[in-house]
Amino acid sequence: MKTSTVPHPAEVLILAKVPPAVQERARQIRLMAFDVDGVLTDGSLWYNENGETLKRFNALDGHGLRLMGESGVAVALITGRQGPIVARRAAELGLSLVLQGVRDKAQALAALAQEQGYSLDQVGYMGDDIIDLAALQRVGFAATPPTAPAYVRQAAHWVSTERGGEGAARECCDLILAAQGRLRTFFGPNALILGGVTQ
Repeated sequence: MKTSTVPHPAEVLILAKVPPAVQERARQIRLMAFDVDGVLTDGSLWYNENGETLKRFNALDGHGLRLMGESGVAVALITGRQGPIVARRAAELGLSLVLQGVRDKAQALAALAQEQGYSLDQVGYMGDDIIDLAALQRVGFAATPPTAPAYVRQAAHWVSTERGGEGAARECCDLILAAQGRLRTFFGPNALILGGVTQ
């Protein structure tokens, strides 16, 4: 079935405040990687009485990652920490590209891109801390939440309005899908945007 070339009103709404240069970068992305702590979570680490780490994930973020995968954009998680909770969350979302315990994220991302057959111009990364800087500086589309330190925000092409763990990743996914004209495929034929609200 032929996909319409007419932008969906939701895509127009999402891209309205995004500079054309950023839209073009997002349009090229074929592999989007996300840090976990501070991006998919709010950065809090909770420990139970057995010393096990607990994290809170956002369902909207998770759905955004699913939409990306279903649209044909590969999704990866790259985190400096190690633990079963990330693997479990990735499995729930159907994500197979999961790298844990990574200290050199730029190198890991470059290796992953090569393995998947993409140039770094086709790769995006969303991170929020000093460990993410080198990776952010190498990719075609660099994103960060607003809670990242100023020197990390300055390295990003785009800063979300939502905070990490509170919709930042979903906002990023929606931007990429809208820029590529892929978001429209997820709206049913009877879905209308009226006054900025999906009906």
